[in-house]
Amino acid sequence: MKQSRIIEACIVAAAVVIFGLLFKAGLDNFTNRDRKVTVKGLSEIEVPADQVTWSITTVETGNDLQQVYANSSAKIGKISKFLTDNGIAFSDISVGTPIVTDNEADRWSADRIPFRFKIKTVLSVNSNEVDKVRGLISRQGELLQQGIAIINNEYSEPVSYSYVSFQEMKPRMMEEAIANAQATAKQFAQNSGSRLGKIISADQGQFSINSKDENNPQIKKLRVVTTITYQLKN
Repeated sequence: MKQSRIIEACIVAAAVVIFGLLFKAGLDNFTNRDRKVTVKGLSEIEVPADQVTWSITTVETGNDLQQVYANSSAKIGKISKFLTDNGIAFSDISVGTPIVTDNEADRWSADRIPFRFKIKTVLSVNSNEVDKVRGLISRQGELLQQGIAIINNEYSEPVSYSYVSFQEMKPRMMEEAIANAQATAKQFAQNSGSRLGKIISADQGQFSINSKDENNPQIKKLRVVTTITYQLKN
């Protein structure tokens, strides 16, 4: 009988201890559940562009459409030869459809037009040989010596640079951004006399690619910012 009571007492005591631990855990959880910190992690790097697009626009005018077209085609041929002779792959060159304008077809124009026809053609170079293309851009004067004038396109930039290998950089940059966010959160927790808990929420990061500045469009600044919310514990 005495032994049975001892066992019962032990069971009751164990139950009280377990209940107390559970109660304390619940109380701690209730106390800590609203204690959190939201931080941002940044990763930024500058890289040279790995792709360049150069749009070369030519305009030919005259009153004989066939002759104007022949002259325009000859210009495009000389430009293509200039490019390929200097190491640009033929596959990196594309020629757009010529745009023909008949000035006499404009009924509302009262001005005297010196030439009836105008043909505008855009030749584009799309290459990963960025330095090579940049070198040829600086040598446009050689085309002028051949009587080939390159016209600025009023609707778009003649040269644009991009970084197409960005996807390969994303995992490493994301890892760095998360590590920076965690370091900031740990410092905050330390300063507030707390411990850093688990992650409550996190985004996938905001990625952006911009030119370093207007004078260096061939240098790209890659940037990722991630926002993470951590739980804080006593």
